[in-house]
Order: sequence, then structure tokens, then C-alpha cells
Amino acid sequence: MSKVAKAAIGLMAATLVAKILGFGREITLASAYGASSISDAFLVAMNIPAVIFTAIGTSLGTAFIPLFCEVRSKDGDDAAVKYTNNIFNAVVIICVIIAIIGAIFTPEVVKLFALGFKGETMEKAVYFTRIMILGIPFLGISYIMMAFLQVRDNFIIPGLMSVPYNALIIISILLSVKTTPYILPYGAIIGLLGQFVFQLPFAIKRGYRYIPYVNFKDEYLKKMLYLVGPVLIGVAVTQINTIVDRTIASTLVEGSISALSYANKLNQFVMGMFIVSISSVVYPMLSKLSTENNKVEFNKSIVTAFSTVILLVIPISVGAIILSTPIVKILFQRGAFDERATYMTSIALIFYSIGMIGFGLRDILGKVFYSLQDTKTPMINGAIAMGLNIILNISFVKFTNMQLAGLALATSTSALVTVALLFINLRNKIGPFGGRHVLSVFIKAIISALLMALVTSFVYKNLSNIFGMGTIKEIITLGLSILSGALVYGICIIIFKVDEVNLIINTVKKKLKKI
Repeated sequence: MSKVAKAAIGLMAATLVAKILGFGREITLASAYGASSISDAFLVAMNIPAVIFTAIGTSLGTAFIPLFCEVRSKDGDDAAVKYTNNIFNAVVIICVIIAIIGAIFTPEVVKLFALGFKGETMEKAVYFTRIMILGIPFLGISYIMMAFLQVRDNFIIPGLMSVPYNALIIISILLSVKTTPYILPYGAIIGLLGQFVFQLPFAIKRGYRYIPYVNFKDEYLKKMLYLVGPVLIGVAVTQINTIVDRTIASTLVEGSISALSYANKLNQFVMGMFIVSISSVVYPMLSKLSTENNKVEFNKSIVTAFSTVILLVIPISVGAIILSTPIVKILFQRGAFDERATYMTSIALIFYSIGMIGFGLRDILGKVFYSLQDTKTPMINGAIAMGLNIILNISFVKFTNMQLAGLALATSTSALVTVALLFINLRNKIGPFGGRHVLSVFIKAIISALLMALVTSFVYKNLSNIFGMGTIKEIITLGLSILSGALVYGICIIIFKVDEVNLIINTVKKKLKKI
């Protein structure tokens, strides 16, 4: 586990840098345009190519890694590079076709993603999307380079690949304020190309070289397409849920899409920082143990992964619920992002945070099933979750007054239900794997987080009275409150003697000794 832990920590550090810059992008957009029709249109336009290809790209990466290993093992490095280029070129061809079709039918595509857009907002969304959708080929080849680097044990560069993308969007936002909002999509499309260019030199160092080779009859390409199918459907469910949320949000008050997006970005920060880092490193290890039929170590590994996610995510989700307003205020409330936008975003954040543990465990569980070469179970459960999310979205918005909060709560509820179903399916598939230990860790984490919440709320309330208002004072108040809560949570977990804490402490000790 030491090698895995080192890789995971390195990826977390890289992801932290990328996520901070990503937040800088959101903060810049919020400051420039707040929760307005321009931000709504731009966010939808950015989301469309991401939704179209993120599902495909993630699926390709999931299937690419084991097949690359198979080709390399059987036929050597040259054959593996040839296989990589076949996938690379096939993806370029497919993406160019998708981009051309998308550019032709842009108004229809935008209506699918934002049913309630009309007038000037619709006009801007169509313009932004038509330009940005042409960047889909760049997004596709970026995912191929990411998978190649990961299979060659380079996790840091893929973790940093969004840095040029976010930096160029920030520049375009700043320029748009002084010129015109219509330059926004150009920064985004250049940023998509930047993601690929950034990774390419490191891929070359790891043995990649471009070959103009395409063979749609290749057995490994066919095998990859067979594996990708169920994975694609399963991953696409999340993207479809995003489409449904944004489509319904577009029918609510102006700024609803922006508020939902900003809150989701905060939630995704945790997912990208911790969950994706853990799953990206654990997945190859689980695949190897599954292939070797090493059930004992396989079970230990998934229990450790589940428990680690629980220990990290539970306190963050509880903290986000009780401190949602000051967090959103400090991060976003400036310029055009006013108190109304802060209120809307903080409400969405609270209800997203309820399902944060569901989002985290769902990702890890999906990787467990994929390592067992079972791609159908996550797909089926994902479809159930999608149906539930749509039903709850409509119910909460139409029959209650929850509005924006209802959309976030529906997403959280469907994620929690999916996790419960996946746990049941996993136990049926591999038998007892240590579920009681995971449940024990969950209960201890919940109790510790509730005690943390009491202390954090008490400290924040009293420090607010002492320091008063002002950005610096509010940052100090929030920081000290979070620090006191983290201290209480850490002490409680240690008192409860949670095994996984020792793993974290030992890893930190080793790092300190090296320093």
C-alpha cells in the first residue's frame, strides 16, 4: 500500500493545484457576471462538450488501461504504441464528426440542455456553444493522453491537465469584461487544445510517438468498444442527470443554473481532490489483484478504500452544511455576485453536501466492479438512479416550494440510493468483504462529525461576534472555526481507534522524516 499511498498523495497534491485554479475560474466568472444570463449561457456552453465527451472519455480510459497492458504483455512496447495510436486516430475521426453535427444543430442541442432559455440568453448560449463544440476533438485526444500516462504510472501530469484550460478561460473572462462577452468561448476552445499540448511532451518521454495508423477492424479496438458500451452508459447517467438538473433549473428564476453550477463546483472539488485521486490509483491495483484471484488482499483493499473515503468525506460534508453561507460568501461574493447569488448558491451547496458521501462511494464502487470485469451492474444501478433523480427533480420542483434546493436534494438522494444498491450487489457477487468494518467506520465518523459540528458552530458564532464583519476578519473566523472542528474530529477518530487513521498517520510521519 506504500506505493499506492505515495501515488495517491502525489495525485491529490496535483489535483489541489488544478482545483484551486478551477475555483479561480469560477470566482472570476462570478465576480465578472454574477448569477446572470451571461454566466448561465456560458456555463451551459462549457457543459455541453464536457457532457458529450466526458462520458465517452472516461469510458475509453477505463477500457484503455487493461487492454494496453494486455497488448504490451503479449506483443511488446511497439505494439502497445501502435494500439494507442489506433485508438487516438479513431477518436479524432469520431470527434470531428460529432463536432460538425453539433455545430450544425447547435440550437437544438442548447434547447436539450437548457429548455427554459429564451431571447438574448438563448442567443448567447447558441453562439458560445457553436464555437466551443468544435473543441470536442481536443477534449477527446486529451483523455487518450491521460489514460496513456496513467497506464505508464504517471498520475501527476493528468492531475494537472486542467491547469492550462482554466488559466486560458480566466484570461478570456478578464478580457471579456473590458471588451465583449462574445470572446469567452475562444478562451475555452484554446484551453481544450492546451490540455492535450500540456500532456504530450510527458507522454513522449514515457514512450509515446505518433503513428498515422487507423484500423477499425483491429481485434483490440473491437474488444475495447465491447467493454466501453456498458461503462459508457453507466458514466453517461451522471451526465444525463446534469442535463436534467440544468434543464429544469433553466425554467426557474434567473441565475439558477449559475448557482447550481457554483455549488456543484464546490462539491466536485472534494470529489476531484480525494475520491478521484484514490480511485485512479486504486483501480490498477484492484484489477491486478482480481486477475490474480487474490481475494484476501482484494477485500482488504476495497475496505481500506471505502473507509478512507468515509473518514475524509463525512466531516467535509457536515462542515459544508453548517458553514455553507460563509464559505460561499468568502469564495464568490464580490463584483456582480451579490447577496442573492450567495443565498441561492449556499442553499444548493447544503443539499448537495447531503449526498457527498454517496458521490464518493459510488465512484469507488464503480471501479471495484470494473476491476472484476463487471460493467453491467454499475450501468443498471446508474439507470435506476437516473430515473429516480428525474422523478424526484420533477416532484420537488413541481409539488413543493424547494425549487433550486429540490434539484440538489434529488441528485443527493439518487446517489445515496445507488450506493446502497451497489453495496448489496457487491456482497452478492463476492460474498462478505468486510462490510461490518465499513459500517463501523461510518458510524464512528458520523458521531465524530456531529461533535465536530457542535464545536465548529459554537466557535464560529462567538468569533463572528468578536471579530465582526470584513473580508479578512471573516476569513480568519472561518479558518479558525474549521481548524477547531478538524481538531475535534481528529481527536474523536483517534479515540475511536479507527484502523485507517494509523495508515494516514504513518504516511504523514514518513513524509516528515524525509523532509
